[in-house]
Amino acid sequence: MMAAGFDAIVIGGGTNGLVAAAALGGAGWRVLVLERAEALHRRSEGVEFAPGFRAPLAIDSGWVPTPVQKALGVSAPDRVHPEIPLAVSIEPGHVLELGGDPRRAAEAISRYSPDDAAKWHAFTAQLRRLAGFLEAIYELPAPDIDTSSVRDAWPLLGLGRRFRGLGRKDMTEFLRVMPMSVQQLAEDWFEFAPLRAAVAACGVQDSRQGPISGGTGFVLLHHLVGARAGSLRGRGSWRAGPAAFDSALEATARRHGVEIRTGAEVAHIIVESDAAAGVILQDGEQLRAPRVLSSLDPARTLLDMVDPVWIDPDTLLALRNIRFRGCTSFVLFAMDRMPAIPGLENADVRLRGTLSLTPDVMTLERAADDGKYGRIPGQPHIEITAPSLLWPLIAPEGRHVIVARVQYAPFRLRDGGTWDAGRAGTMADAVTAAIERVVPCFSSSVLHRATLTPRDLAERFGLTEGALTHGELALDQILFMRPVPGFGRYATPIDGLFLCGPGTHPGPGVMGGPGWLASRQVLSDHARR
Repeated sequence: MMAAGFDAIVIGGGTNGLVAAAALGGAGWRVLVLERAEALHRRSEGVEFAPGFRAPLAIDSGWVPTPVQKALGVSAPDRVHPEIPLAVSIEPGHVLELGGDPRRAAEAISRYSPDDAAKWHAFTAQLRRLAGFLEAIYELPAPDIDTSSVRDAWPLLGLGRRFRGLGRKDMTEFLRVMPMSVQQLAEDWFEFAPLRAAVAACGVQDSRQGPISGGTGFVLLHHLVGARAGSLRGRGSWRAGPAAFDSALEATARRHGVEIRTGAEVAHIIVESDAAAGVILQDGEQLRAPRVLSSLDPARTLLDMVDPVWIDPDTLLALRNIRFRGCTSFVLFAMDRMPAIPGLENADVRLRGTLSLTPDVMTLERAADDGKYGRIPGQPHIEITAPSLLWPLIAPEGRHVIVARVQYAPFRLRDGGTWDAGRAGTMADAVTAAIERVVPCFSSSVLHRATLTPRDLAERFGLTEGALTHGELALDQILFMRPVPGFGRYATPIDGLFLCGPGTHPGPGVMGGPGWLASRQVLSDHARR
């Protein structure tokens, strides 16, 4: 069966897909969004893992670039910022609280290291300035180093002026921090091991790289884009609910005439004469359009949905060499009450932020070694939050949800092993035991427990290797090299087929950034024709 044509089809109804669709719809195009799930916002709203209990997989709402909001006429919803965005368990009964106010954080640090406390404000202020320069980069398409067009080179000149505006000291520091290890950065500034561990953990989020690896300094800065000054985890959460921004985008897209279909999984992208011509759904229905934008990851789009005859061998090899390396798992707990945490005053308030259970950098590195060698981590890096403190409706009245974010659980296990119920249970037992050491009697409050391994994430959300990043953040996989060199401007070798997801510049956590920049490229391409 073949349906009537559209001007553009967008694969995926997440944040970037909706932004791209709204932008094209606002330009007068007839746009269709296809979402494989039975309802939109499935991932942002969270996973229902027990009757009445839903677990959002992130409390960080990310950064919404100003151009996205202005161009679409949609404002980012109100945010709530936890009083303590990040805390670190030092040992049972002792917790280092790093408040969003740098003065308050310095007071907490001074109990353990007055010298480190004296440096905290300067450290966080410098990170804010460096992350601010990344924000400027992320509002523009990736630089085209091969361009000969004055118009295309103009944004580069503007970035050059912005870079010079950092001043000699911060220019030097930016170039130094980007390629360095987050371990070295933490050691350059601080002496207290748990404080170093707090900094290091922010540089390896959703990455299989350990803190000793080069380039993790960049990962730290990337995750601070849009953060408030003085905080290592300062972007906050949507006050109205985890799917608040996506719901606003859906309303904007529909207002621009965008048609949205759920329960519509794309099986193949139609290519005719080296050009995209539409898609075929799993049920065999054909939908025609001369432009197809995919917010899925690059491998899933180009290796799974396109006949390889349309892609040259060198490009196929480059696509197969993209490092995804999903290493994040989740253990979800339905709680009958919020447990008390020794050393953490008012746990029912503090767990609106993140509590890290890793007190030193080498423990973090050893956990990364497990992931590197395909082992189920015996002592994983664990960060826990209680999203039901932010959004009470995700749990029955008086009950709570605690989410344990776990690194490093490799997608591929050694010796050909696969994630099954037994291995998932082994990891969940290790996570529960680790929490129990910090939160005595934790298990007695648990009503139900569920585990999402990287393989579960891959199957449930269509993520290659379970990679939440759509491609690991690394210096050779950013800017014009994301996802591969030559694809930095969202176009693929197939005419009319574009990528618009986090696997492209500027990457994950920049909400709507890839979708907005990709839509601009599509409109520019159409205008040139």
